[in-house]
Amino acid sequence: MKKILLVEDDPNLGLLLQDYLQLKGKFEVVLCKDGDEGLRAFTKNSFDLLILDVMMPKKDGFTLGKEIRRINEKVPIIFATAKGMIEDKTQAFNLGGDDYITKPFRIEELLLRINALLKRVNNSEKSEEEKQTHFKIGHYDFDYTTQMISIGETQQKLSTKEAELLRLLCLRKNEVLTREEALLNIWHDDNYFNGRSMDVFLSKIRKYLKDDSSVEIINVHGRGYKLLIN
Repeated sequence: MKKILLVEDDPNLGLLLQDYLQLKGKFEVVLCKDGDEGLRAFTKNSFDLLILDVMMPKKDGFTLGKEIRRINEKVPIIFATAKGMIEDKTQAFNLGGDDYITKPFRIEELLLRINALLKRVNNSEKSEEEKQTHFKIGHYDFDYTTQMISIGETQQKLSTKEAELLRLLCLRKNEVLTREEALLNIWHDDNYFNGRSMDVFLSKIRKYLKDDSSVEIINVHGRGYKLLIN
């Protein structure tokens, strides 16, 4: 679940946006009522996206955005304001904002902008991931390009599906790889039969990695799998 920091001084609008984004967007939304509170929340938590109202007491959104950019240059920021002047839009982007929405706006439009920004960030991260082809799995070496696992003098050739599945597990090392993500990425369909096929490949991968007790692939009930390396 993606985590959003929403800084909005209008309590009614803030609660409305929080409820909508949590219900419709399935995000975790932390709501702060002013810029000072927003900065404290940002420094204590990790967020995937920020929505900053510009016209706020104590610390306006532009000042907050500027201070946040000193801490984190990459987190996506959407500025929201009642102003629609070109100067304000220019300032928003000059401060490192990624998008700008003018009040009053439709909540559906805000959700579309959030999803577009997160998709852009996700695609950027994936492009970096796609460059990685060599992985260290405990005492094992995994070469995705040659589809080979090796430990000492022992080598094991993987099938294409096995190599793709193991690579996804490596990219999510010590994190949950959901069944849906694995099925859609590798089989492009998360139907029952593909799911059963994936379970067979996972069993084989577990056997390939059995000679290192520090490596384990566990089932996470109702969610997916996790590659643990102790």
